[in-house]
Amino acid sequence: MAKKASPALETALDNLESLVERMESGELTLEESLKAFEEGVRLSRDCQQALQQAEQKVRILLEQNSNAEPEPFTGDDNEQ
Repeated sequence: MAKKASPALETALDNLESLVERMESGELTLEESLKAFEEGVRLSRDCQQALQQAEQKVRILLEQNSNAEPEPFTGDDNEQ
């Protein structure tokens, strides 16, 4: 069974999705859009950093067990 993403990553992704929806609605002023974009860039960087840290942990674990091989991610959304 796959674990869910960390709460911080989940929150950042949810906030990023919400920002994108608000920006796509076209109801924000230019200033609000720029602030939302800036926040989106920050959230995107936070998510990327969290994913890089997870990837590093996987590499370390695989190095500890040289017989282990990664399996393809199926992306099964049924586990929530």
